[in-house]
Amino acid sequence: MSLPQQVTKAHATGNDFVVYLDRSGKFEPTPEEVRFLCDRHFGIGGDGLIRLTRPDFVSDLSDDQISDALAGGAKWFMDYRNADGSLAEMCGNGTRAITLFAQRMGVADSTEPFRLGTRAGVKILTPRGNMKPYGANVFQVEMGQWHIGEQDAYEVTIPGTAGSAHGTFVDMGNPHVVAVIEDAFATLPRVEDLDLVTKPEVRPIIESDQNVEFVRIDDIDENTGVGEATMRVNERGCGETLSCGTGLCATGIVLRSKTGIDHWDITVRGGTLRVDVTDHDVRLTGSATLVADVTLL
Repeated sequence: MSLPQQVTKAHATGNDFVVYLDRSGKFEPTPEEVRFLCDRHFGIGGDGLIRLTRPDFVSDLSDDQISDALAGGAKWFMDYRNADGSLAEMCGNGTRAITLFAQRMGVADSTEPFRLGTRAGVKILTPRGNMKPYGANVFQVEMGQWHIGEQDAYEVTIPGTAGSAHGTFVDMGNPHVVAVIEDAFATLPRVEDLDLVTKPEVRPIIESDQNVEFVRIDDIDENTGVGEATMRVNERGCGETLSCGTGLCATGIVLRSKTGIDHWDITVRGGTLRVDVTDHDVRLTGSATLVADVTLL
């Protein structure tokens, strides 16, 4: 087994992970081990696994990626795997969970910004303490540059569910298609009534596969310039999750393109998070929680 004996269960607004610290680089997991640990019946259970380690201990990284991480000040790297064992470029909620874990393990300062390497570049996480309405152990994550495709260029359907919606592609380091529903252009059911156990279908096909977000605009306060929305998500590699950090950012970007509003409080099944979008970057603010330490037998 290439796993340590001690791991930790963590979540960030319900997006849950098995996490551990690998100081020496000896514990790079196999896809089978990831699937075992993330299995909710036979393992611990999680939407993914995160190994916190040094950039040069991550075998799939190129020399350029390792150099970029170190040049960006990231001494530690978030080696993230989806629940099905596949590699993932980025996980916004995972960055908060693993940073709280890093603080506990003494490799991150609890009061200073933390530079975290990811397959989508270095992310900077700033501790914000307790913040209403976002919760406890809140971090603001500088998610970096984003890229949006042609608005509403995709058709999104759910097998077995009547109706469809238009979707917009967003690259957050990983691929997303965001569908705004409950408007004049969508015929899918209400956000709360969607069957997201079934994987949505996107046309034209995106070869890399994608996460799919379904969102409803609930309110826009013109005085404060803040919008409110409700979102659900089906993530590639693990199905519906209670929250998706990059998906929340992608959603805020699409809502901005449609409304001109830069700031969004978005409610997912795991809680409420803040997304702030500019022309050049996007910031995600939300909580993180460490649940339990687990000894593998």
